[in-house]
Amino acid sequence: MDTSIVTKAVPPSMNAPTRFRVLGAISFSHFLNDMIQSLILAIYPLLKGEFHLSFAQIGLITLTYQITASLLQPVVGLYTDRHPKPYSLAIGMGATLVGLLVLSVAPNFGIVLLAAALVGTGSSIFHPESSRIARMASGGRHGLAQSIFQVGGNMGSAVGPLLAAVIIIPRGQYAVAWFGLAALVAISVLWQIGHWYKQQQMAGLGKKKKAAGATVQGPLPRRAVAWAFAVLIVLIFSKYFYLTSISSYYIFFLMDKFHLSVQSAQVYLFVFLFAVAAGTMLGGPIGDRIGRKLVIWVSILGVAPFTLMLPYANLMWTGVLTFVIGLILASAFSAILVFAQELVPGKVGAVSGMFFGFAFGMGGIGAAVLGALADTHGIVYVYRLCAYLPLLGMLTVFLPDVERRRSQS
Repeated sequence: MDTSIVTKAVPPSMNAPTRFRVLGAISFSHFLNDMIQSLILAIYPLLKGEFHLSFAQIGLITLTYQITASLLQPVVGLYTDRHPKPYSLAIGMGATLVGLLVLSVAPNFGIVLLAAALVGTGSSIFHPESSRIARMASGGRHGLAQSIFQVGGNMGSAVGPLLAAVIIIPRGQYAVAWFGLAALVAISVLWQIGHWYKQQQMAGLGKKKKAAGATVQGPLPRRAVAWAFAVLIVLIFSKYFYLTSISSYYIFFLMDKFHLSVQSAQVYLFVFLFAVAAGTMLGGPIGDRIGRKLVIWVSILGVAPFTLMLPYANLMWTGVLTFVIGLILASAFSAILVFAQELVPGKVGAVSGMFFGFAFGMGGIGAAVLGALADTHGIVYVYRLCAYLPLLGMLTVFLPDVERRRSQS
């Protein structure tokens, strides 16, 4: 029985149907992609013991992966805006597969960094192109489409640490190779998505003048767009610097402060990442209904009281607070990304690559900086310092009211 996701090509418009089958496929691929990537973070305790690494070296692994993805994603997005490549997603997943296999047999720290760079290369291709496909399949419901796409990745990031605790930690580094099967499944699905994407090109949807369903009527002046981008970048910095403190060091924080085992700490990390997935799913459609600027306000600044309490909480409240933090903070990215796409119509790949790339870059730099701080001042100090980052959400007041301008035009 043919289970291909390929469907009849239809020009994108606000009246076109939302292609949930395509969105489901790209979300599932995002799930597999980010599940694989989260394995690197989840096995940090194993790598730390195996290669006798410092926190700064742990941060360098994240920096290598994130910076590789950060630098390449805007380039990939800009290139594919001009020269669409329907099957590039499957090729990018191939790079992730190679990185995974190299990580499973890495004999030293240098080869671990090489594996991280290969996984980052795969990510640099996956994210801007997948975001473009999500917008093409949205039928005008851009926030919902981005949330469906994003939630797959967040769920993958949440499941990865649990699978690492069950499969990799008890068996050792070589068990990483088993997850190559997930990469092969993803390659198969992404190849089918490539067929659908190619049909859209054949129908004229890949042409520059009809790029990915741009909907903004009458863009803002360049100076206003540049100012809005600067504010959004600061908000991304705030969000991802804080998130990397959890994703990279939460396990060590719990082990240090509450003396939990690696497996127990990974369960708490799963709870946080599950909350991130739930918040991501909520942020997009809520932004479609009430406006993305309001969602950005609440998701960045609204999380500050909880981050300020976290370093001083007991174990039970630590779990509760991190769940609330993940739920609220994660709702921002879909809103920020669609907000940025509507500021610059027709440049979906470039804008997506820029914001995914900057997010990855901030995560990588944050991991390196916070790792060095943890080495010198202790892991609890890191959380006390990062608690103030969400206060930067006050800068949201300077964002233009894009939805209001569009409704008046």
